[in-house]
Amino acid sequence: MFRPISRAWLVVDIIGAVVGFALTAAVPLAPGSGGLSVWIADGGWSTAAYIVVGAIIWGAAAIARLSPALALSIAWVGAILQMAAGLPPVPFDFGVLVVLFATAAWGSTRLLWFGGASALGGGVIGGAYFGVAWTGELITDAASVMRAALTSVLLGSLFVLAMVMSWGAGLLWRVILRGRATEVAKAQAEMLAAEEQERVRIARDMHDIVAHSLAVVIAQADGARYAAATKPEMATEALGTIAQTARGALSDVRMLLTQLRHRQGDGPQPTLADLETLFAQVRNAGIEPRITVDPMPPGEPPGAIQLAVYRILQEALTNAIRHGDGAVDVHLAWLPDRVEVQVRNTVAGAPVPQLGPSGHGLIGMRERAQLVGGNLQAERRGTQFVVHASLPIGEAP
Repeated sequence: MFRPISRAWLVVDIIGAVVGFALTAAVPLAPGSGGLSVWIADGGWSTAAYIVVGAIIWGAAAIARLSPALALSIAWVGAILQMAAGLPPVPFDFGVLVVLFATAAWGSTRLLWFGGASALGGGVIGGAYFGVAWTGELITDAASVMRAALTSVLLGSLFVLAMVMSWGAGLLWRVILRGRATEVAKAQAEMLAAEEQERVRIARDMHDIVAHSLAVVIAQADGARYAAATKPEMATEALGTIAQTARGALSDVRMLLTQLRHRQGDGPQPTLADLETLFAQVRNAGIEPRITVDPMPPGEPPGAIQLAVYRILQEALTNAIRHGDGAVDVHLAWLPDRVEVQVRNTVAGAPVPQLGPSGHGLIGMRERAQLVGGNLQAERRGTQFVVHASLPIGEAP
């Protein structure tokens, strides 16, 4: 029944209704204005009754934004009282137009159509009433009937036109408000989607960095523990590798957290020039990757492709450190229109179940490939686990 509106708008509506009542209801009563003041003096309605009806109609206008349904009901009560007392069309009837506007602009869907029906029905009823009651003569013959009918049609057309235009203006405002709400909702949805994509990207980067670095640290720590008793110098070297790897991971994590906290740009990202550092970390973990690059890159590949190649190799080599037996083959083929990445490693120990897409690392690799328009397969082939990615780099120059 009542809409939630701000107190400021309610005050504005009340003040506007008071001003509208003062202008439309008081002016016809001014001395020398003729018309209504003469009609009242000749024994028509009392001034008090006239003011009451005007107050009812403008009171409906005052709460039209707060409760369009209640305002429409009150306006109908005022209009019926006006016709029951034989009062002619008066300026305070403009308050009805305000109510019709409100029913279309802020009312429910059902009230919207009630308001439209009221505009049509009220105009027709008002035209018929005033055409018959205010023709200025008694209806005694066919000519007077015709004059009354023509007057009713003319007045009814004017009333319907005014009321429908007011209702239509409210309907237009309703469409504008819904359009604005749709745009706001769309902008919020796009913002949330962008934030979610950014969180997924940072989570993916975080997984790639932390998982790889921890795999290297764990491998080095295990080696240092076994070598400490027989070869202390190897333990010292392993501890140095652990410290270096941890510092690099900490720097990358801080950069990602800064992006997440301050919404800065992507910052420096790994490129093909950083692959040798990645391979060195793998070697320090006790695995010697056999690397083949054939053919070589045709010029400078796009930055997104370089990042995807680096992250896919990083995750694949991390899996090789965790689950392999120390042998891993890396093959890069920089073709004119795409790059083929393949990593093979023998699975250590007894046969393990087929690895599915449930792990975050495999999902991250697939997302990396899909983001640049490529594809990736990761599957168990006999005793080997194979990761193969094909990433487009555009046509050859």
